[in-house]
Amino acid sequence: MRVMLPPLRERRLMDRHLTSFFREYKPSDFKKAISYLSRFYHIRMPQVEWFEYIDWGKTAGITYANGKIHLVHPENWKKGRKYNSERKWINMVLHEFAHYIFWADAEKKADNFALRMVRGVNNHK
Repeated sequence: MRVMLPPLRERRLMDRHLTSFFREYKPSDFKKAISYLSRFYHIRMPQVEWFEYIDWGKTAGITYANGKIHLVHPENWKKGRKYNSERKWINMVLHEFAHYIFWADAEKKADNFALRMVRGVNNHK
């Protein structure tokens, strides 16, 4: 499966906004990052709800067929997870956004999309 991705410059900008949100919790940073993606794919912005934990801490995010996305807030991600890195959280957000784009429950497609989105962003992959 080949999917068009935003240009590297835009992906770096989105990554910067998501990183800033992870560190400072400013909702405008998250909104900017998601709006770039939504504009690129010509879709409405998803309705995102934040949670302390989902499914007793087993799940980090869920995308529903009606377009709602439930995510674990970075503040809670940092304190309650074994692998609580910033990169893992950003990858999880992109993974759930891929489910929103494709309206599919295919984990492999969502994982592939998230991996390709961050490839080359930090110049170390």
